[in-house]
Amino acid sequence: MAGYVYIMSNKPKGVLYIGVTSNIEQRVFQHKKPAENNGFTARYNLDKLVYLEETFSIEDAIAREKQLKNWHREWKINLIESQNPNWMDLASQFAQDPETSSG
Repeated sequence: MAGYVYIMSNKPKGVLYIGVTSNIEQRVFQHKKPAENNGFTARYNLDKLVYLEETFSIEDAIAREKQLKNWHREWKINLIESQNPNWMDLASQFAQDPETSSG
């Protein structure tokens, strides 16, 4: 099963949250529904998926997440900007709520 490491933010060079999941569409949608999310991302309004990395397994994703969490903030920003220089919300590639989509 593939895994994903992702970074959520509220604005360019804003607050960063690094997470890991096996279902990126569902997880990002959960972050975007603050009424159902009482955690860090809701508190800081981290509703933009600014970085996404797919790995071969969830174990690889967890290892990569730990690695990124130990990086300096500047390195994380450079990583984001190397793939997403305009800090666009990458979740726009997902069609809709994965819990209600029919296919």
